[in-house]
Amino acid sequence: MSTFITSDLHLGHKSLAVNYRGFSTIEEHDLMIIKNWNKVVHKHDKIFVLGDITMENHKYYPLLDKLNGYITVVGGNHDLEKDMPYLNNYVEKVVGCIDYKKFILTHIPIHPSQISHEIIGNIHGHMHKRRILDSRYFNACLDLNNYTPIDFEYIKEVFKNGNPLPSVWEIPSEDQ
Repeated sequence: MSTFITSDLHLGHKSLAVNYRGFSTIEEHDLMIIKNWNKVVHKHDKIFVLGDITMENHKYYPLLDKLNGYITVVGGNHDLEKDMPYLNNYVEKVVGCIDYKKFILTHIPIHPSQISHEIIGNIHGHMHKRRILDSRYFNACLDLNNYTPIDFEYIKEVFKNGNPLPSVWEIPSEDQ
């Protein structure tokens, strides 16, 4: 069993999919995310989604049934509280933030003062293609990672190596 991290799926969000991410249609966008996800995440893997499953539209939650793994969602600014009963039907759980193996997993980056000597770093989303130029932060947003969840072991290696920026998780080839 492996662990993966990603954020900012924004399933069904036309403006983001077409105007910002450059896809022709919402369907092409969502299918790319599903394809890339299932290429690396297997049925029994754990995956953390660091917010923004959709753009405040729970009608796209059923797409989560097409994704492999046991999904834990860290709520994002577009994951509305009123939609949580619907989201809980498609994921293992929804939380505010997670302390996971000496990392803080959040949607929005935390303040630097919250990263103590006991914490290796903050893995976050929310910023899409932007990065915090500080080695204590890792942006797990799909926009920076080939629309693919990132293996947690890769992220640990990035931090072990001083988090040289930029870091991009490469999609394994079809023959791997």
